[in-house]
Amino acid sequence: MADHDIVVLGGGPGGYAAALYAASAGLSVALVEKEKVGGTCLHRGCIPAKALLHAAEVFRTVEHAAAHGVKLPDGFKAEPDWPAANTRKAGIVKQLHGGLSGLLKRRKVQVVIGEGRLLADGSVSVDGQTLKGKATILCTGSVPRAIPGMDIDGERIITSDHATNSTADKLPERAVVIGGGVIGAEFASVYTDLGVDTTLLEAMNDGVLPIGPDRDVANVLAKSLTKRGTKINAQARVGTLERTSNGVLVPFETPKGSEKLEVEQVLVSIGRRPVTETVGAAEAGVRITDRGFFEVNPTTMLTSKPGVYAIGDCVPTPGLAHVAYAEAVLAVDHFLGENPVPVDYAKIPWVVYTHPEVAWSGLTEAQAREAGHDVVVHKHSFAGNGRAMILGETDGLVKIVAAKDGPVLGMHLVGPWASELMHEGYLAVNWEALPSEVGRLIHAHPSLSEAIGETMITFSGRSLHG
Repeated sequence: MADHDIVVLGGGPGGYAAALYAASAGLSVALVEKEKVGGTCLHRGCIPAKALLHAAEVFRTVEHAAAHGVKLPDGFKAEPDWPAANTRKAGIVKQLHGGLSGLLKRRKVQVVIGEGRLLADGSVSVDGQTLKGKATILCTGSVPRAIPGMDIDGERIITSDHATNSTADKLPERAVVIGGGVIGAEFASVYTDLGVDTTLLEAMNDGVLPIGPDRDVANVLAKSLTKRGTKINAQARVGTLERTSNGVLVPFETPKGSEKLEVEQVLVSIGRRPVTETVGAAEAGVRITDRGFFEVNPTTMLTSKPGVYAIGDCVPTPGLAHVAYAEAVLAVDHFLGENPVPVDYAKIPWVVYTHPEVAWSGLTEAQAREAGHDVVVHKHSFAGNGRAMILGETDGLVKIVAAKDGPVLGMHLVGPWASELMHEGYLAVNWEALPSEVGRLIHAHPSLSEAIGETMITFSGRSLHG
């Protein structure tokens, strides 16, 4: 006999979402977590990183206060207070963790703290205790990748896990960020805005966000970072890092030649890998892919072992908290026999919280053409947008990719509050709306969202301000 309807192994976004959603449906749930509920996203990733990005935004705003008509005392110079920023960040994390723990308790989810292991019968063993469910959901998460020659010590050579939980008294004066993807771009933005001499090294041809958004959008971010002081090096091959008395020596090669930089700190942000090898899943009959992910049926999130689901960073889908939420709902609904609609991974919302922010949903222009679509593209800059000018944040672009005489295929944004603006595009892409339909909707004035409306209108061959 099962003790619970569902046993969840892992308390990150996918795990706690599955537990909360299942409990709200009246199911009996046990949740196993080896550290604290909330996982990487709450404690080492999304939330603390965005809190630090906001600290950088406030610092940047204060530095430009005079341009907005705010007079500061003569001789005033804003300085970043790294310990205070980290203290505020920790307070936010603590409050959210407390709220999440309380919600799990109110939903009567049995939270078991300990290192869980999947057994052959599908149950989960935790410190000698066995939890048996009618179904088990694996949500074992991910950890930062590391490669030989970049040995992490947590002080001079760090990952994002260390950067979001810094105990240092101050920021480094000079830093290298290895990897220009989402994590690397966000920390390069933080460091640059807080006055750190920052060099970004990316192995691919494009130095910033080489995979993901449309190049027109990514290039706006790269230009903005460069203008603010980030030194971006594409096609950079990094050699073995050498510790020195003053920091770390970083040797690298680009098409321009070989260089060596001595910096105080190196942030290694070359992606994350799934945690699947230490939970007994393979021994219990769950197939694992060559890349280390649990193999799942994406229409149900079931693994190769009957009654065992897997969701989140440990499966080969986009490693995003909101994707894990969606997969949690899908798995629970399937368990309930409700035949849910699978997640459409090609149309999910993506956000990079740099300055300026980048967000997108759907196909890039290049992807749409490669897929054989007869593509029509229109773009609209934030440079003439009244609200953007008021904010003093005019670096930005809206790019809409649509099929000729057909629906919106993709929307790509870079600019102020792109993280909030992009959901209109997400809805348009997923509902296969025509640009003319979106263009007829009224956008408030003055607002940043007007840039979206005006871009949609231009597909008619007419325009307002553009």
